[in-house]
Amino acid sequence: MHVDDRTPTTGWTRDTWVRLADDLLRAVQPYGTPGHGRIYLPGPAGGYGRAVDGLEGFARTFLLAGFRLAGRSGEGLGDLAAWYAAGVEAGTDPDSPERWVRPREHPQAKVEAASLALALDMTRPWLWDHLGSRTQNRVIDYLAEIVGDDTYPRNNWLWFRVCVETFLRCVGGPWSSADIAADLALHDSLIREDGWIADGDGRNFDHYSGWALQLYPTLWQRMAGTHDLADDARREADRDRLDRYLADTVHLVGGDGGPLIQGRSLIYRFAAAAPFWAGAMARVPSVSPGRLRRAATAVVSHFVHRGAPDAAGLLTPGWFGPWPRLAQSYSGPGSPYWAVKGLLGLAIPADDPVWTAPEEPLPIEAGDFVRVIAAPGWIVSGTVADGIVRVVNHGTDHAREGDTTGDSPLYARLGYSTATAPLLDGEAWRVPLESSAGLADAAGRLTHRSGFTPLGVRLLPGGTGYGASLVHAHWLDDDPVQTHHGAGLAGIAEPAGTLLVVSVVRGPWEVRGVRVLNASPAATALLIGGWADAGAGALASLRPLDGAPVREVVRPHASPLADAACVLVAERPVATGAWTWTVVGLSGEDPRLERCEVCDDGASVTITWPDDQVTQAPLPTEAGAR
Repeated sequence: MHVDDRTPTTGWTRDTWVRLADDLLRAVQPYGTPGHGRIYLPGPAGGYGRAVDGLEGFARTFLLAGFRLAGRSGEGLGDLAAWYAAGVEAGTDPDSPERWVRPREHPQAKVEAASLALALDMTRPWLWDHLGSRTQNRVIDYLAEIVGDDTYPRNNWLWFRVCVETFLRCVGGPWSSADIAADLALHDSLIREDGWIADGDGRNFDHYSGWALQLYPTLWQRMAGTHDLADDARREADRDRLDRYLADTVHLVGGDGGPLIQGRSLIYRFAAAAPFWAGAMARVPSVSPGRLRRAATAVVSHFVHRGAPDAAGLLTPGWFGPWPRLAQSYSGPGSPYWAVKGLLGLAIPADDPVWTAPEEPLPIEAGDFVRVIAAPGWIVSGTVADGIVRVVNHGTDHAREGDTTGDSPLYARLGYSTATAPLLDGEAWRVPLESSAGLADAAGRLTHRSGFTPLGVRLLPGGTGYGASLVHAHWLDDDPVQTHHGAGLAGIAEPAGTLLVVSVVRGPWEVRGVRVLNASPAATALLIGGWADAGAGALASLRPLDGAPVREVVRPHASPLADAACVLVAERPVATGAWTWTVVGLSGEDPRLERCEVCDDGASVTITWPDDQVTQAPLPTEAGAR
């Protein structure tokens, strides 16, 4: 691999990215139908059926073809343009056996329509303009089915309608200014602190904020039909929001390039790099082009060096290799190709600063840090020695305050990191074990915390992170039939008690305090769960400061990172009123938990850390929590 003065760390030049993109495109073409209208990738049919699978395979890879064509102004890529042009012709032909599922026939077609519209818009001189008028009119008829459609979910889907109608506008098709105004208003209603955007009206914070809600405004503003739909004030606000969001997000990339393993649709893998390229397109002022490219390269190369794409050049549902449990119930073999959003940089010309500037270190490479992110309620801790970024979570659960649903392992755990994954077997949705603080009954049921009351996150003097939440713990009798896309299970909740939970975070350590305010007579134990360690127990540690016993729970086939994961669990009798303290560690080094000392007087806690630094933190009271 060639290394030049612009890529001293990774060695990834723009040519490296081009080869990766072209390899991905070549690998899928043998699975195209004779007219290229559908791409049926290997694997079991998705939850929406084979026709949707074929549309996904075409539309999502077409997006990558669009990046390639746009970044080279079509030069030397005539065969690629012709291949996908033929697919557009076959897919929109109502009499073709390869015709696309239409938006009125299936909601998933509304998602894929946005990729079709974006790719057609950015490749207009080299593809759209060369389609015959009959095919152009069929494309317009296909996409026009979304105009006035008010059945879109009120989340990131809003951008699918905006992008399609904007394309229709610029090619003489029908569109609705009222639709676009309503969708932009919905987008604005989802904006939260410091540039973060919730994926719906719940506490839904995950990679969708970056690869959808932060990405699409930037792509939309570059579409030909947007010229008078986005005024200068909106463009500036979107750029400033993205800029602030990226200042946080670059801290969520691990030293090995691993993104945070949290949230749904993780089979999109290196789509997590998309917002960094969006930042380059938008010319954000606070994160340099060299750091943006470094972050994107880190994320994409993390997967490429670990088996994704596979030996056949294909992306499978999973993390590194195939791991179907990571997919949503509706995902099919073409779904992982939304990962191509992470290659958006190829749509940026080679002479752009994001390609010519030297790489700059990621925050995790530059020094240890503790950072708080207000909107999702996260305390973020990164340590250079092991390259791990950890998140302690007191604000996200994919629910609303007061809900009594089950905990989603993807959202509601107390901890997420770039080196661990939440347990994701069937039991994990019913038994919140790892990164937890809850009550157990005699039958072994563990409580859920979704619907908790956040009490805020902040930095204490000296740079230590602090967060707290009030938990209305409940057991759940889950419904036998479930429909969920990453959220927790639905069911009948049984109140179990009320807990105050506090986290004080520094380096690889979290000091977790729990105070049981009240408990059901059925509650027999207070359980504290540590990290789900897929590294044969080499990373995670747990030390109850009152000497409570610790046991190890090994769960096979529950993590996409290894064949088995283990969780250290401390168990104490239920006692109301007093605080209990546990030191939770995640480190590639010796965490030295035995050197951590904690003393509380009921109103505050004083912690002497293993490196002899001292932190004093306030303790919330029951009255203060209300």
